Amino acid sequence: MFETFKKILVDELQIDPKLITADAELSADLGINSLELATLVEVCEEKLDVEVEDDDMHKLVTVGDVVEYLESLQ
Repeated sequence: MFETFKKILVDELQIDPKLITADAELSADLGINSLELATLVEVCEEKLDVEVEDDDMHKLVTVGDVVEYLESLQ
């Protein structure tokens, strides 16, 4: 799931793959703003056939948090 999410970050938000680690914070380290986060959620929902709850979206701080969350939905 990590590699899948990494590819989404690179393809959708043009984030440098070298910056993407499990500990990288979406906002602080990768510079993802709230609008980009919403786009990212939509893409994940579409590509991975999952549904992300709005309340859960704001609990996801690091790439690792997102990967664990997405894995829990499958």
